[in-house]
Amino acid sequence: MLLRLACIAVTHAFTALRLIPMNDHDKDVEILALRHQLAVLQRRLGNQRPGLQAADRAFLAARLHE
Repeated sequence: MLLRLACIAVTHAFTALRLIPMNDHDKDVEILALRHQLAVLQRRLGNQRPGLQAADRAFLAARLHE
């Protein structure tokens, strides 16, 4: 569980570093692409909600306290 949490944290850190040199247009395009991916996933899942594991809940709780 801790290994997964560490992996998620490192992945998000690299994602944040990738966004630093982007200008506003690039960020807007990235946001639109992510919204499209989210819409596709929601259509596939329908009314089902993905189950959160303990590591997922810990990560989300940590993000809320920032």
